[in-house]
Amino acid sequence: MARVLLQLAEEPLPAGADGLVSTLTRLCAALVRHLPAAGSGISLMGEGHGSAGVAAAAGPRSRRLEELQFTVGEGPCLDAHAARRPMLEPDLAGAGSDRWPIYGPRAAALGVRAVFAFPLQVGSVRVGVLDIYRQQAGPLSPEALASGYTFAEVALRLLLQEQAGASEGRTPEGLDDALAYRMEVYQAQGMVMVDLGVRPDEALARLRGHAFATGQDITAVAREIVDGSLRLTRDHPPLVPEDPA
Repeated sequence: MARVLLQLAEEPLPAGADGLVSTLTRLCAALVRHLPAAGSGISLMGEGHGSAGVAAAAGPRSRRLEELQFTVGEGPCLDAHAARRPMLEPDLAGAGSDRWPIYGPRAAALGVRAVFAFPLQVGSVRVGVLDIYRQQAGPLSPEALASGYTFAEVALRLLLQEQAGASEGRTPEGLDDALAYRMEVYQAQGMVMVDLGVRPDEALARLRGHAFATGQDITAVAREIVDGSLRLTRDHPPLVPEDPA
């Protein structure tokens, strides 16, 4: 723990990030610098498979990989959070693509061959997931795996510490702006529910389906719906089969 905190302290400040977002971004960068990793990201999660969004990432590609999971609705981050245990996939192009048939090939196309997801949780409280991405297939060494757990523990402590110091009903400094774009997804989901007369899960599936078909992330599709430049119809199929119930 002391070693990771020292590595965090030595990491330069990122541009355009404040408060906790800056600290978490530096933590992701320190992880990539000191572990055999090509990328890292931290996503905040709600109960079940709900998400608040990407809080920090070690560069644009790491952010795309984090967003990709929310766009297609599957991936190690979502599974680690739901199962309350790490998801360690050393062969993303092989077994990982069987496990996540949409996310796996798309992540592999971005140059990732292995991914390791660590839930940020203590007791019954779970707040998010730390992801580690590698360009080479293969498991983490015992030392690197132990470091991954430690980086996740530091991320959790930072989040809980900042939340404890925030005003009641408010998120820690910097997170409001960093996660504001996620509200567009919820707003667009509501608009699709009204337009098509469907349930929330189908509305979200149709957002994901359009994002998948057009090669966009779900946030970009939501923004088009909110600003009125896109209106989904029943001719836009959902990504997953509709529930007959």
